[in-house]
Amino acid sequence: MVKPIRDEHSYNQALKRIEKLWEAEIGTPNGDELDVLMTLVEVYEEKHYPMPPSDPVEAILVSYSNS
Repeated sequence: MVKPIRDEHSYNQALKRIEKLWEAEIGTPNGDELDVLMTLVEVYEEKHYPMPPSDPVEAILVSYSNS
């Protein structure tokens, strides 16, 4: 049963369930559960672990140094 992610505990439970469902086929009940859980995790992460905007110059320099 899919539940809302309201705290770190439910977030970690969702991540563990995603691991178990990772290879589920699209369109199956497990695949649908995986899709919903991934969406919930994404929303939770955007709210609680926001990513700062990237610096385009830094991205170019990192890309160049890895070449």
